[in-house]
Amino acid sequence: MKIKEDKFGILSNGKKVKLYTLSAGDLKLSLTNYGAAWTSLIIPSRKGEDDVLLGYSGLEGYLNNQPYIGVTVGRFANRIKGASFTLNGKTYKLDANDGSNNLHSGWRSFDKMIWKSEAYEEDEGVYVRFELVSPDGDCGFPGEVKAAVYYGLTKSNEIIADYQAKVDAPTPVNFTNHAYFNLAGEGKGSVLSHEVVLNSSSYVEVDSKGIPTGKLVQVKGTPFDFTKRRAIDANLGKLGGYDHCFSVDGEQGKLRPCAEVYEKTSGRHMKVFTTQPGVQFYTGNHLINTAGKHGACYVKHSGFCLETQHFPDTPNQSGFPSCIVKPGKDYEERAVFSFGW
Repeated sequence: MKIKEDKFGILSNGKKVKLYTLSAGDLKLSLTNYGAAWTSLIIPSRKGEDDVLLGYSGLEGYLNNQPYIGVTVGRFANRIKGASFTLNGKTYKLDANDGSNNLHSGWRSFDKMIWKSEAYEEDEGVYVRFELVSPDGDCGFPGEVKAAVYYGLTKSNEIIADYQAKVDAPTPVNFTNHAYFNLAGEGKGSVLSHEVVLNSSSYVEVDSKGIPTGKLVQVKGTPFDFTKRRAIDANLGKLGGYDHCFSVDGEQGKLRPCAEVYEKTSGRHMKVFTTQPGVQFYTGNHLINTAGKHGACYVKHSGFCLETQHFPDTPNQSGFPSCIVKPGKDYEERAVFSFGW
């Protein structure tokens, strides 16, 4: 196992940005403390090594990262209707950065911050701990949040993602990572032929703006049925792609199977496990000529995301599992991404 630390760049205010490269088992994962982002994941296959994460060649790309490629999202991942919510009788106004709605917390959220970071080795893996303090009123949210995110590689070819938060007042908390995968290799075409299983009997119904109606709809007999392995585009129909939150079967709070993905040309496969109630399955529908690594151009369906999280708009949806964290009861969630070929 190895840990390498390099300089990734310098911001206009003179602050230095770090790049960590973790090596364990057969994998190599790179991360930066700008946005606590995953920048690269090198995986072997029967045809050779590939980087399977979409990303940018340098810091500049992450400074103008409209698709949120690879970043840690908080305080609240996904959309909040009307860019506002009411908690304990008080209404909080957020940035309307997705039409009239709030997306991924606002204009200057966790993905645009330099995190305090430290790499370390523990047991059978190598890790980076990222920390930041989000003050009361940050992006419009109440209460101070002390966030800690741990990303690491194990000798068993797994990425471990641990999300933690302490708060001093009740507030919504919903962290995730927004990595875009292409198991054939980043920049190597569409992901629509990837074969997917989602351990989900229902999905969150949304309107045309991606805002939940409050209903969970059974997937059986619909284009959202991934209970048996099939290609992403097999039942795509008029959808144009997926950008939907699926309810993960099993007991919330316990680590359980969430998804599997298989790419036949390379033979690579990925399994995802989560403690969270949902997973946002997104097929890169809004990638439009995004300049990626080594001259790659990412277009629609160049990558897919499996963002483990609470359901979108949960602060406004009393029927969804609560995302409100209170003092003395910390936020703790885990996701595991396991790879083979």
